[in-house]
Amino acid sequence: MKTDFKLLIDGKLVDGVSTFDVVNPATEESFAQCPRASEAMLDEAVAAAKAAQPAWAALSADERQAYLNKLADAMEAHHEEFGRLLTAEQGKPLDQAMYEIGGSIYTIRAIAAMRLPDQTMRDAGGNTIIEHRTPLGVCAAITPWNFPVILLVGKMAPCLITGNTMVAKPAPTTPLTTLLLAELAADILPAGVFNVVCDQNELGPKLTGHPDIAKVSFTGSTATGKKVMASAAEGVKRVTLELGGNDAAIVLDDVPAKVAAEKVYNGAMANAGQICVAIKRAYVPTAMYDEFCAEIAKLTKAAVVDDGSKQGATVGPVQNKMQYDKVLAMIADAKANGTLIAEAAKPDKAGYFIAPTVIGGLSDDAPLVAEEQFGPVLPVLTYDDIEDVIQRANDSPFGLGGTVWGMDQLRAMDVARRINSGTVWVNQHLAIDPNIPFRGSKQSGLGSEHGTAGLMEYTQAHIINAVSLEAEPA
Repeated sequence: MKTDFKLLIDGKLVDGVSTFDVVNPATEESFAQCPRASEAMLDEAVAAAKAAQPAWAALSADERQAYLNKLADAMEAHHEEFGRLLTAEQGKPLDQAMYEIGGSIYTIRAIAAMRLPDQTMRDAGGNTIIEHRTPLGVCAAITPWNFPVILLVGKMAPCLITGNTMVAKPAPTTPLTTLLLAELAADILPAGVFNVVCDQNELGPKLTGHPDIAKVSFTGSTATGKKVMASAAEGVKRVTLELGGNDAAIVLDDVPAKVAAEKVYNGAMANAGQICVAIKRAYVPTAMYDEFCAEIAKLTKAAVVDDGSKQGATVGPVQNKMQYDKVLAMIADAKANGTLIAEAAKPDKAGYFIAPTVIGGLSDDAPLVAEEQFGPVLPVLTYDDIEDVIQRANDSPFGLGGTVWGMDQLRAMDVARRINSGTVWVNQHLAIDPNIPFRGSKQSGLGSEHGTAGLMEYTQAHIINAVSLEAEPA
């Protein structure tokens, strides 16, 4: 496995001013060194992006698409290398890592094919009004550790196809797949169009507050998102924020308990629960509760918790020690105040392994219910009245996603319309498509990613309002 990594600044792969350890969460051991950028190197990256932007914007969208497709082709040629590196630094099982890389390749190609043509708003009586869109300039991407590749390309592709340039900063615990992408980009993209700097969380304010950054796209916690927004406010920068969630799953009374349990379990435990839109609290009818719990207990106990590189592992470790400690504390509190429904086995060895856990009997204000756990633990709650459960689902500062499960699809959709979240899926989960806008509400985010709405986030709208000049009378 590759262990030699460089930063990408102005088309050149360069060393940092120092290095720091990258730890495999399945072993708690360092397996590679990441180069660390200085403030001066960050300034160089922004300057390079600024210098490259006019020429990049002057290309046609089709020409920019060709560059992005070449990058997607290069990723495809290194698919397995990306997948294995992702498992090593993030912890997810290899099949899930390979799926993320495949999704990233598809995302680049899908977004690169999108266009924002001029919109004619009026063309009558000699008055022509059009809206056209131009790039913003240099954009910053700050990405998290749960899906470090697909969340990066979901920012990079719309940024570049619309004529902007980018400086990306990955999470310090999962920087290596981003640096591998940078290595490919160095041979494909014009110098300065895409730059990558790495740090240990000290360069964030410098990047978001930089006077030559026109827009910041951030995915991460709500607490950090507020800091990003405050930093960007000084320069009135555009921001796109995809923040925390506490997504509710509402199971309606016409769903077989076995079907509901399988759907909810998979939605809660994928990627060890480390998904912004993971199912984080499940509401089931009181009459279904016992059967639902029995079915979800079977699934929980069947989980294979192990190093993601080992065949057969279905749940890998939590990605880092800070999150590991947080989730364990929430589980301990929930066990003390609720009822353990089921708990998987976990390996007796080093690694940030947490057994998938399902807990019932908690109040709505319990930390595991009211807060975002971001780990493989799920509270199951009961309800008797649909109006009550809708109110409880909405009683949260978060509003990222949610799910409704029902055999009567129209009825389920009626419930979904009343859930105050940016996305509510009916009878499916995590159906994220680069062609469909994805956005949060309340404290779960600002702005949109994906779809043409996501492209618009990287552009300035211009109104051209024209009338014909009449000839002066003789």
